[in-house]
Amino acid sequence: MKRYTYYIYIGCLTALLLSSCMKQVENPTVVQELPDIYPDYIDVTIPVGIAPMDFNMTDDEVELIDVVARGGKGGELHAQGAYADFDIDEWHALTAQNQGTDIRFTVSALKKDEWIQYQDFTMHVSPCPLTDFGITYRRIAPGYEVGGNIGIYQRDLHSFDEFPILQESAVPGQCMNCHTANRGSSEQFLIHLRGERGGTVIQTDGKQTWLNTKTDSTKANFGYSYWHPSGHYLTSSVNSIHQSFFVGKDKRIEVYDTMSDVLVMDVRTHELLLCPLLQTVDWETYPVFSADGKTLYFCTSKPCRMPAEYEKAKYSLCRIAFDAQTGTFGTEVDTLLSAATLGQSFTYPRPSYDGRWLMYSVTNFGNFPVNHTEADLWLMDLQTGKTRSLSEVNSPDVDSFHNWSTDSHWFVFSSRRGDGMYNQAFIASIDDKGNATKPFLLPQRNPKKFYHEMLDSYNCPDFTTEKVRFDARTAGRNCLDNQRIQVTLK
Repeated sequence: MKRYTYYIYIGCLTALLLSSCMKQVENPTVVQELPDIYPDYIDVTIPVGIAPMDFNMTDDEVELIDVVARGGKGGELHAQGAYADFDIDEWHALTAQNQGTDIRFTVSALKKDEWIQYQDFTMHVSPCPLTDFGITYRRIAPGYEVGGNIGIYQRDLHSFDEFPILQESAVPGQCMNCHTANRGSSEQFLIHLRGERGGTVIQTDGKQTWLNTKTDSTKANFGYSYWHPSGHYLTSSVNSIHQSFFVGKDKRIEVYDTMSDVLVMDVRTHELLLCPLLQTVDWETYPVFSADGKTLYFCTSKPCRMPAEYEKAKYSLCRIAFDAQTGTFGTEVDTLLSAATLGQSFTYPRPSYDGRWLMYSVTNFGNFPVNHTEADLWLMDLQTGKTRSLSEVNSPDVDSFHNWSTDSHWFVFSSRRGDGMYNQAFIASIDDKGNATKPFLLPQRNPKKFYHEMLDSYNCPDFTTEKVRFDARTAGRNCLDNQRIQVTLK
């Protein structure tokens, strides 16, 4: 009992000493305006247990920031310093205590020896938890060369910890496509490598299998891939991808295909399943399976002369039935959104894992939305067929590369809304009626310093249920050995 009392005393003394180091907010000038903070976390919706939503004042002349966070159901945090820096454990406790209600923030800033107190703002703590461990993404400089410091990473969403999965240093000279998991699984995923020793590595339960995915009957290696929910199949496009550069400041680059088909591979036998309706003279790409695995969505465009007629490449959103028991396709293609009728290009479909929604990108033309400033996210209700722009999420700049959390209540996407150059990862929630919340930038410790000094883009973010275990050293050796299992036709 005495020891317990001693620890309580020490804890109280420590808290008292810390509070005594804080500068008192005395006689502040109260203004009827919201604080100008970075990132803009005002009125965002967050999950319980997210990493602390630290923020800075955008005004560099601010000497000190004082923040008090109070929960609607109780609990209070106090932070003071160069930026709002919340203790992780205390922040987690505050969000847990206030699940389903708001946290109100009082911000005061010391500038030129005078305190300014701003209008309070709130963050909403969602009743829907985010149970996934974190997100994976490719970090890549916004240039157009192969190599450099490109790498695939994962980030714990409940802290600020980032871990590499595969870096370019392990596979020198190879460009790598993103980590593609089966519904966020940390146990079943693939990575495509491009270059002289390119190939596809599939990992299942810790075992790496390296494949050569090009055959005499198919036109290229795997490009954009997606898993069947059973884990027995994956679908992929095979593309001939090119890039052309613009002269001038309004546009930088256009990435386009001069050929693309869609196929399915049986992961158990490494056999390719081909369908004449998916290997036509048209360009088929971005295949994904529905939540129940019975439908294959894909995008298709009429061919045109590239790059001269790049603005004529407009993709329709289509689907075809798939039978996982027999590994066979339906006999008809159903067009959900017609490029010819609607005059736009629909790409990168991503069905929610609960089977309710289909999120996709809309651009004026083309199939690589990350380079289109007009790229927006749209949402289709798969029960009614109704579709709409996610106006509450979209920005005047690029919004693309979206993926769902495993419980389908959250989604992550890349956006260039910050400065038009760097893609950053944003997270938002969605309710049962398809209404999305204001997205928030991936939290960082001292976010202004982090993002202003970070020279990489976040590419193709996706959720992962657990921390991904991948032996990069073994992968590097296998890549350099150039030993591959050759896929075959069924």
